[in-house]
Amino acid sequence: MRYTKTALLAFGCGLVLGLAVIAGEIKSLQRVASGLMALGIAAIPVGMVVDWRRAVRGAAGAPRRAKTPARRNPQPARRPRRSSPAKR
Repeated sequence: MRYTKTALLAFGCGLVLGLAVIAGEIKSLQRVASGLMALGIAAIPVGMVVDWRRAVRGAAGAPRRAKTPARRNPQPARRPRRSSPAKR
């Protein structure tokens, strides 16, 4: 989901910038905000395809690990604690 998140982040930044442009009536940044939102919207499907391909390739190409071998020197069993004598 790495690339999809990046595309959504770009769209979100464009959306916030667009809100600031409208609220502050800044005409010079209107095209920048619009372009950033459009880039983010167009990148979402591309990011989804790339993420899907990475997931499929990673699952098929990952070698399976052998189970970890048992310890050769097992730890000695601990003695149970002695209860303290009753206080009178």
